[in-house]
Amino acid sequence: MKLRKTRQQRKGRIEIIPMIDVMFFLLATFMLASLSLQKLDAIKLNLPQGAAAPMAQQAAPVTLSITADNHVLINHQPTSLAKLAQTLKPLLHTDQTVIVSADEHAQQGTVVHAMLAAQSAGVVHFLIAVAHE
Repeated sequence: MKLRKTRQQRKGRIEIIPMIDVMFFLLATFMLASLSLQKLDAIKLNLPQGAAAPMAQQAAPVTLSITADNHVLINHQPTSLAKLAQTLKPLLHTDQTVIVSADEHAQQGTVVHAMLAAQSAGVVHFLIAVAHE
């Protein structure tokens, strides 16, 4: 006499639907993580070509930007040449360097006046931003 087992043996199955859900979740997570690594708030400037050593990392560098149509910005905030010193003074720490990133087609006079206004606010050292050749 042959005895039957009370429990039937089933073959294991791989469910693909939960695996697809997990893969879409990972894809969305990595896409959002890679977007957060990019600087999306950057100002489009056509920097002059030049060879310069890479800058040492500062905690929070202050950037003085001059666009091609001679608009002046401090840390991406628009300002005028007359108010530049007042706007820049609270942002400065002791002996802090200011990065000057001027568009290649910006007028030289605007750049010089902006640097003089920054100097009157207390800036001692300037770094000039260039595009690598």
